[in-house]
Amino acid sequence: MRFSKDAPVKIVIIGAGGTGGYVIPHLYRICFASGRPTRIIVCDGDLVEEKNMIRQNFIAQDIGDNKAKVLAERYALAFGMEVEYVPSFIENADELAELVKPESYSYSVQTRVILIGAVDNNRSRQICHEVFKASSDLVYIDSGNGESTGQVVCGVKQKNRTMYKPVCGLYPDMLSADKDDKLPTEMSCAERAVSAPQSVTANLMAATAVTSFLYNLLILGELKTRYVTFSAKQINMRATVVKPRRKIRKNRKLVS
Repeated sequence: MRFSKDAPVKIVIIGAGGTGGYVIPHLYRICFASGRPTRIIVCDGDLVEEKNMIRQNFIAQDIGDNKAKVLAERYALAFGMEVEYVPSFIENADELAELVKPESYSYSVQTRVILIGAVDNNRSRQICHEVFKASSDLVYIDSGNGESTGQVVCGVKQKNRTMYKPVCGLYPDMLSADKDDKLPTEMSCAERAVSAPQSVTANLMAATAVTSFLYNLLILGELKTRYVTFSAKQINMRATVVKPRRKIRKNRKLVS
């Protein structure tokens, strides 16, 4: 799949915690290196706590501040970019659809949009999936992991055609309603403290895969990988690449 090397982009990342927090500095760095007009919007309603310093990309002075605000200000200012963030959880399809809406950069150029899901619940993925289905052009990179294993899936939609399936297309069980799976604002503090156990190595491997997708899209302008699975325990990462289409030769019959 080809991706313009110079078209303006808008990137919306949902989640600035375990995985998103490690993606964000590389996201700003890649966008800065690409030299193209870029908007990055970081979304997260969570506050930094002392326990987050064990496996998330925060320091002591961040405690008590909003995660999206901390990371957007830190890295946008470092690379001389505009600071944009949403200090709340995105739990509504209409709100997300508005965030990922393409913009007209000039009379004939439209912004390309990339949505990055760094969430830890399938309810949020269902919202992203709904927005992906309704979009005509969208790149949707989703990262998900448990304590040591996980996957990163890149869904692509161009001109109302799904080129690569999104995460819920590859794992349709994620679309099934689960009464135990709650949105962040529906969870108590105790529930959020024990939900989705993860390790810093799994978060780092997930972030590396997401960063690689972004580099291939924004710098190389080409994507040949659909999704990646990994295991932090086995120190293993496996990518599923796009198979080239075979050209079918038509046998021509000679008429005498």
